[in-house]
Amino acid sequence: MIDMEIKLKQIEMVISAVSRKQYPAEGLPEVAIGGRSNVGKSSLINSALNRKKIARTSSQPGKTRTLNFYRVNGEFFIVDLPGYGFARTSKNERLRWGKMMDEYLNTRTTLNGVIHLVDIRHRPSQLDVMFFDWIKQAGFHGIVLATKADKISRSKRRQHFNEIIDALGMESDDLLVPYSSVTNEGREELWEVIAELCIKQ
Repeated sequence: MIDMEIKLKQIEMVISAVSRKQYPAEGLPEVAIGGRSNVGKSSLINSALNRKKIARTSSQPGKTRTLNFYRVNGEFFIVDLPGYGFARTSKNERLRWGKMMDEYLNTRTTLNGVIHLVDIRHRPSQLDVMFFDWIKQAGFHGIVLATKADKISRSKRRQHFNEIIDALGMESDDLLVPYSSVTNEGREELWEVIAELCIKQ
């Protein structure tokens, strides 16, 4: 297990990229985090990195339109993927998003895993299912974080977990973890996943 107290020494926002030629060239391992525009991705990244404002949050979902690379301790990158499913996004913007994701997921040799965020309160949408399938087809293990876990009582979580598993078609070796950016529930489990993907090579 990663030592939570000593690992987060240096966190740098390196670049916001829109194409392959802009990706960092250090060759460090990467783990990407993606999900719907309103799933709480920026809040989760701030919570996970123990920084209040390193990932910008907004009252208007869909603000992240680039691949944002955060270098952690000079050892690996966490990559914030642009959110999908924002209703006001134009058709051209959606096509650009798809091209950007396809290029990154299928050509980035240092990408070791993708963590998929879904809102624990709602059954995953068709877009969520498509993104999960995209991750699996790219050859990655299914890792799902159910955000906003503090909004659901523990007695009702199993029902919501079952809906997520059923909607996404998750298999027995896929991973589902509840996460709350308010209480930091799931943070330790998230870092175990990141350590397994990026540190224990």
